[in-house]
Amino acid sequence: MFAYPHGFTVDQDGNLWATDVNDEEAILGVPARSANGVVMGQEVLKLSPEGKVLMALGTEGVAGSGANGFDRPTSVAVASNGDIFVSDGHAPNKHDAGRVVKFSRDGRFIKEWGRKGSAPGEFDEPHDIFVGGGRGWVYVADRRNNRVQVFDQDGTFIAAWKQFGQPSSVFVGKDDTIYVGASFPDPSAKKGELRGIIIGNAIDGTLKAFIPDPADLDKVVRGTSASGIAADASGSVFAADVGAHNLRKYIKIR
Repeated sequence: MFAYPHGFTVDQDGNLWATDVNDEEAILGVPARSANGVVMGQEVLKLSPEGKVLMALGTEGVAGSGANGFDRPTSVAVASNGDIFVSDGHAPNKHDAGRVVKFSRDGRFIKEWGRKGSAPGEFDEPHDIFVGGGRGWVYVADRRNNRVQVFDQDGTFIAAWKQFGQPSSVFVGKDDTIYVGASFPDPSAKKGELRGIIIGNAIDGTLKAFIPDPADLDKVVRGTSASGIAADASGSVFAADVGAHNLRKYIKIR
């Protein structure tokens, strides 16, 4: 069903939404074609809890733009009203994509915003997206621009925060705490960078805490800290580390 599953979320009805960034004939030497002979990827799939495909956005195996195509869609988020938001443009990609695409709950294209660039509202590898918090804002981990960008659900620019380093993932709790998996330069650190989870305020961007990654950078093949991140109501944090190939859980200590 997937060749290179990259980002996912679970909606209020328990359905799983997942993106596939694949744009290659093979992944790690394994053919990436489906049983029908089509190269898998360039899609967002909605799956029931039993794994049944309920909706597909994009055109399987075809890099595209506009309303009916994606060029390496990185992540997906679902708002409380069911609207769907997709961050599109994992680097490298064929069309220099860098945008957010919005759909209605039934998959109807509503709008898109952004293009590849570094100005406010532009993106360079939007790597993760989250919709939520007390104000229902859209948060985008704009990785290659070293910032988290914030918008309302119509795409109106609100803020660009560089204090979160180079973000790979973003999650916002109901208490407006923001969690970002990131790396940032530090001359005193091994290999000149720190990796970890930065915790802050999702309304004003102020920083609260930093959880350093436990992995030895000399043994990490690739990846920048937590490429997937989430937190539960008790404040426990879950991080999926693509570099160390593991899943970590942190418990909040009072």
